[in-house]
Amino acid sequence: MKTQVLAASKIVLITFLFSAVIMFLMKKIAFHIGALDVPRTEEGHRHIHEKITPKLGALGIFLSFLLGYMLFGEQSIRMNSILIGSFIVILTGLIDDIRPIRALYKLLGHLVAASVIVFYGQILLNNITAFGFTLDFGILAYPITILFIVACTNIINLIDGLDGLSGGICTIFFITIAIIGFYQGRYGSLVMILTLIMLGSTLGFLLHNFYPAKIFAGDCVTFLGFIIAVITLLEFKGPALISFFVPITILGIPILDTLFAIIRRLLKGQPPFKADKEHLHHQLLGMNFSQRTTVLIIYAINILFASASIFYTLKDPIVGQILYIIIFIIVIWFVLHTTIIYDKSNIKKRKLFHRR
Repeated sequence: MKTQVLAASKIVLITFLFSAVIMFLMKKIAFHIGALDVPRTEEGHRHIHEKITPKLGALGIFLSFLLGYMLFGEQSIRMNSILIGSFIVILTGLIDDIRPIRALYKLLGHLVAASVIVFYGQILLNNITAFGFTLDFGILAYPITILFIVACTNIINLIDGLDGLSGGICTIFFITIAIIGFYQGRYGSLVMILTLIMLGSTLGFLLHNFYPAKIFAGDCVTFLGFIIAVITLLEFKGPALISFFVPITILGIPILDTLFAIIRRLLKGQPPFKADKEHLHHQLLGMNFSQRTTVLIIYAINILFASASIFYTLKDPIVGQILYIIIFIIVIWFVLHTTIIYDKSNIKKRKLFHRR
């Protein structure tokens, strides 16, 4: 066990150092090619920062990921598919960072990347077993898996609204998966190598991205969501529902935030993916929390999700269930006391109007 921990630490340390150093180069390249985030305050834009910031942070993470693979990875068809798919996602994001492209074109890029994973790598969600019943997806496993990968790829992008937010959430995910993997004796597997490489690479980026950020991930942040989807589908995907459910709950914050955003916009009669300023972090900022405090609060809630998953899987399912109940209560309170789904003030105004 000690040898495995030392080997894992080596992977994380090397990728962390490379990522932390290469971010300085990414900043210079971003300014050179015009991959910059320019603050805009007009309606429809969610920018909170006040100065021009380079946007190639996630590209630096990808380069660190490639180094980690060359040093610690093993060639296989599955790994080849991950590399090809990752390159397509990064290329799509890089183009958008330099000169914004239509959402349809980005979606097509993500669909192609997901298809490489599914058809070439044969990484599939074939079936799920729960409560004594097995649901075999059959031929539908292909579109279902592609849909899952594309959804994860974009979920991280949607929550990337504050300094250190997306990087921190992804870091918590990778740490949690690594802990579960060690306890289950999975060290040396593809999913563990990927997790450790991504943990070091993301931590190196977070060193530059935490408030006040010196570099943003940019649209290439979709690479993080893409890799998270792949890790979820690999060895933590099994015939039991819990093996698929646990990685998903670790992403509870971005999943809920995305779900609430879609519901909120549909209730307003708006397109489900139209930008607004009602996300979770906007709600906390509206409570007069600072950017740093807001991010730390979201970290804490996400750690609660992660802890519930760890306890439920490895230690004590009862403790895990209690933590899930606490999380459920927090979510309900938040929905009832904020405008994350609907504006209660408008409802009160309508009631007063009808009474008159």
